[in-house]
Amino acid sequence: MLTLTTGAVAAIRDITQQPGLPEATGVRIAATSAGNGNPAFEIAVAATPEPTDEVIESDGARVFLDPEASLAFEDKALDAEIDQDQVRFRIEDQVS
Repeated sequence: MLTLTTGAVAAIRDITQQPGLPEATGVRIAATSAGNGNPAFEIAVAATPEPTDEVIESDGARVFLDPEASLAFEDKALDAEIDQDQVRFRIEDQVS
């Protein structure tokens, strides 16, 4: 299962706890067509998960993974870095 680093938890909570967003808001990672045959994924704010999404919660941060993302990242960790009000997410190998 995808794990969240402390950096990812902090970034997701910062993004999803903006005024006007529903309490259950999270970020959703979903497969998208890269057009070149390589897998590609996008991340976006989502008020609720899709019915087939896997939901991961950690310290108030919620991530919704579509089935393809769930499979692709089952042994990975989501990390994030905040730089001048920009968030950069990255997928890394889980640390044992």
